[in-house]
Amino acid sequence: MNGPLQVPCPQCGALNRVPAARIHDVPNCGRCRKPLFTGRPLVLDATGFDLHASRSDLPLLVDFWAPWCGPCKVMAPHFETAATQLEPAMRLAKVDTQAHPDLGARFDVRSIPTLALFQRGRELARMSGAMPAGEIVRWARAHAAG
Repeated sequence: MNGPLQVPCPQCGALNRVPAARIHDVPNCGRCRKPLFTGRPLVLDATGFDLHASRSDLPLLVDFWAPWCGPCKVMAPHFETAATQLEPAMRLAKVDTQAHPDLGARFDVRSIPTLALFQRGRELARMSGAMPAGEIVRWARAHAAG
């Protein structure tokens, strides 16, 4: 995409238009002036999920997890590392399926951890099971491109 990208602010939720050519220039939110990208996954509830999955031009990679899940805990630092490598080309987020069972049910998440890649509200790909950072990055890039 060559034109401006619509990017929601992770802090205040304002929609920002960022020229595609300047997405790597560490843009700030036009409303709250905080960075649009932090190199860390966002923690989303249903409202935040809908904003970032449906209103953003960036792909959204979501880690559906739960605090009691051992493999989820093992994968968590790898997902954090993947965020530093994948932003700003895509947004990474975590959804706690114990705190937000409605989102887990809405997307029929049957095992955790589950990674799901969304673009403009549409699910592009899904993978269940813990993965190291390099594999997360490769998987996300391969499915975002297709």
